[in-house]
Amino acid sequence: MTYSEIYENDEKKDMQTKNDVKNLRIKVVFVFCLAFFITLTCMYMVNQNQEKREKLKATYTAETTVGKIEAQLTKYLSESEFMKKIIEEQYEISDEEFSEISRLMQDENHVISAHELAKDGSVSQVYPLAGNEEAIGLDMLQDSERKAAANLAKDSGEYTIAGPFNLVQGGVGALLFDPIYTKDESGQKQFWGFSILVLDWNNFIEETELSKLENVGYHYQIWKKDLDTGKKLIIAECDNRKLSNSLEVACAVPNDTWYFEIVPGNGWISKTQKIFMILISLAIALLFAEGYLQYQMRRYRERIHEEELKKAAEEARSASEAKSRFLFNMSHDIRTPMNAIIGFSDLLEKYIDEKEKVLEYLQKIKASSSFLLSLINYVLEMARIESGEATLKLEVGCFSELLESLQAVFEPEVKKKNLSYTCVMNAEHPYVICDKTKVREILLNIISNSIKYTPEGGSVLVDISEFHYSKEGHTFFKIVIQDNGIGMSEEYLPHIFEEFTRERTSTESRVVGTGLGLPIVKALVDLMGGTINVESKLGEGTKTTIVLSFPSASEEQIREAEGVWPEQIERDLRGKRILLAEDNELNAEIAMELLGESGLETEHVIDGVKCVETLKAKPEDYYDLILMDIQMPHMDGYEATKAIRALDDPRSRIPIIAMTANAFEEDRQRAFEAGMDGHIAKPIDVKILFSTLAQVLGEE
Repeated sequence: MTYSEIYENDEKKDMQTKNDVKNLRIKVVFVFCLAFFITLTCMYMVNQNQEKREKLKATYTAETTVGKIEAQLTKYLSESEFMKKIIEEQYEISDEEFSEISRLMQDENHVISAHELAKDGSVSQVYPLAGNEEAIGLDMLQDSERKAAANLAKDSGEYTIAGPFNLVQGGVGALLFDPIYTKDESGQKQFWGFSILVLDWNNFIEETELSKLENVGYHYQIWKKDLDTGKKLIIAECDNRKLSNSLEVACAVPNDTWYFEIVPGNGWISKTQKIFMILISLAIALLFAEGYLQYQMRRYRERIHEEELKKAAEEARSASEAKSRFLFNMSHDIRTPMNAIIGFSDLLEKYIDEKEKVLEYLQKIKASSSFLLSLINYVLEMARIESGEATLKLEVGCFSELLESLQAVFEPEVKKKNLSYTCVMNAEHPYVICDKTKVREILLNIISNSIKYTPEGGSVLVDISEFHYSKEGHTFFKIVIQDNGIGMSEEYLPHIFEEFTRERTSTESRVVGTGLGLPIVKALVDLMGGTINVESKLGEGTKTTIVLSFPSASEEQIREAEGVWPEQIERDLRGKRILLAEDNELNAEIAMELLGESGLETEHVIDGVKCVETLKAKPEDYYDLILMDIQMPHMDGYEATKAIRALDDPRSRIPIIAMTANAFEEDRQRAFEAGMDGHIAKPIDVKILFSTLAQVLGEE
């Protein structure tokens, strides 16, 4: 699988993940809604059953209440039956007899307020007469309020209740019309009139105990249709007249129908129950949705885990292929300089007496060695960056001086290839606080690539400009390196910062390299909080733009930095006595040879124990400085330094410089923490060696 295919697959997987999350949300919402609807429906059905039971109970209550009313009416009518039978037997009743019989018919609760006889429909006799005089002569069959009920009773032959309405004699009452029929000479029935009971409506309602309905939590209303108008005529009702969703029970009474509306005070289903029903439905729906979500998430995580395992396996395979390619390229790139070193070493031995050839072979051996060292440094630097151990060493640096040093480095190659190499610097604040080594490494890599991949006669432009200076004292630099070299394809551009990758091998491009330079540059730019952008076209060249921000150095910091450069310290090192602690004989031989050529006297010991013993065996001022290797048998350089610093005589203050293959910044810091005064990395750079010696001995 190619890098572009991997990149496309990653994009597709990201899109698929977003779609999966979206679909999962939709499904969870659907499950929630479905569970809520089903639960609410079940709760509704349960409540409907409860409402049905309550309505059955209310129906029974209403019918029972109407039954009580009918029983009361029947009770009162039975008391007037005697009067009716006397008249039907064609017995004339005098006023005294009527009054006596009526008095005997009065009930103890005074529900019957009066008893009337209405011959031919007109009231002719009333008991008690006192207070009821206005009723005498009232024609029931013709009165607008009473005629409908009276005629209905007359025609049907059954008693009929009329009212309640305002009585002519005053008050509110209901009339019970009980029709009386007599037989004529031929035996035919003929209408005689009415026996009428006048009921005190308030006492009648109290007697029926309707108020008890409110006491048990019911609201009610009893009504009937007006026989003349058909309008609703309220017979009785509770104090709370607002009935909502009431149950209507039709109850038959003689010659009429009463309608009983009844509802529990809190409704068939209380508000609390309804709220509880909704809350229960929500809770169950949430539980179902959560359960479904957990189930789907578990499946999703399992699927993602499976995909991650597949991806990890694919990445491992791709990494293995990349490393295989890297090892193939490294094998080729390492063998090339090694072959040159070995081959020219053999030729050097063969032509040892021919000075010109010896010098030529030595130059080629040095060039191959330098490339081999840079290759090793690249690999080590990449390993440090990947492990997160790369740190910035902040110090004062000058971009102008950096450009000059780079120009000196690349001048031989530029002349050799006859390139047009242009450096442009436009900055008001060239002195900044930065990691000079890493900034130099960034520019070295980019410029080196431009020079390597630009054919003879081409051009390379390095443009460094300051484009913003903030009040906080930070300076932004825009660094542009542009060439008209062989360039890169659009397909390869997305992968230029990937490790172990090269668009062409050194065999194809005829340019040696490892494919680690740009990944290191990207990592260092990121470490400094900057940005890097590469534009390139195959056959047209490459343009690299880097933006970095640094704190500007103050004048005091600049003066301090300029005052500590080793090359500015003029001190004669001749005659200084050096104690060298080094377990490797070849390294020791090289160091002693270099130091001896400069007039320094050097003594060699093979480990830290010997170093401490030798120092203690000599006079206090015998040695001027110790060059201390770090990794040695018996006692390493750190322990030896601590032991020397623990001495109780002037020897404890002798300058000690670490000279070690442990070349990283943390190694340098650890050396200083152990009590050392300087640090020189292997392989030894002669200029750095003597400038460090001059600096340490100059500060002594």
